[in-house]
Amino acid sequence: MLHPQARALLDLLATRGVPTIESLPHLDARSTYRERRAILQPLPQDVAEVRDLSATGPHGPIPLRLYRPEAEQGARLPVLVYYHGGGWVIGDLDTHDTLCRELANGSGMAVVAVDYRLAPEHRFPAAYDDALAATRWVHDHADELGIDATRLAVGGDSAGGNLAAVVCLAARDGLAGRLPIVFQLLVYPGTDQRRQHASHTSNGKGYLLTANTITWFHDHYIDDPKHDLDWRASPLLHVDHGGLPPALVLTAGYDPLRDEGLDYARALSAAGNSTSYVCFERQIHGFITMGKVLDEANTAMALCAAELRRRV
Repeated sequence: MLHPQARALLDLLATRGVPTIESLPHLDARSTYRERRAILQPLPQDVAEVRDLSATGPHGPIPLRLYRPEAEQGARLPVLVYYHGGGWVIGDLDTHDTLCRELANGSGMAVVAVDYRLAPEHRFPAAYDDALAATRWVHDHADELGIDATRLAVGGDSAGGNLAAVVCLAARDGLAGRLPIVFQLLVYPGTDQRRQHASHTSNGKGYLLTANTITWFHDHYIDDPKHDLDWRASPLLHVDHGGLPPALVLTAGYDPLRDEGLDYARALSAAGNSTSYVCFERQIHGFITMGKVLDEANTAMALCAAELRRRV
């Protein structure tokens, strides 16, 4: 059964006539997503430092934002490179600022958020290219950032979880030089652009992220059907999931992406990787950033932070 708080949120959005993402031009969708922060997200926590940076990418500068946790003592910290969600079309450093602060304080790690290029202005594989280049840059500039390059994790939610997964595959295959990644945090990741898993139908209507919304995101990001089969878009379809970093895969029970997240966790485990899988059975897609109105969002964030602290 859907969590009562999630049900109340969905009813409130319906009562207020909040437009669906797919009903909007993409620029308006970005603004709407950004404006929802005030309703859904807790107040941002204080951290020791927030610094905007710029990484060198293959197609130009990539904006980054570095967070150092409030309790840090100036030591070289482990680091989480974080890719925001938003279907590769919406989302930015500000939409996930609160979450990154919470992860930094909760894990005791530095967090570097990546503002990769968005579709439709920059279609696949632009987001992948930027995510990989930014991670390489963070690793290579560890000394000046005050971080420990040997304790580097990647993570993200939704489209960002997709990017974290494909960055790990690329790093294992040597596509960015030597890039050792020790952990991957995948929060309701999209892993299969074919969109054929059963949860796309069973959870495809009525739970904020719908099958129609996913198609809208997909069609803005993917402009050639053959790209659906490319592992850089669909990490579940890679022929080899062995030799990857330990993972926490987190899903939501009322999410269209639930089953492909579960299948990715199964693929990681079957290939011999240390993999934990947790499904918040009563929650909807996107819930981890909604801690102002959903108690389980804070539980999920604390779980992610604790696993990062334990594994990195």
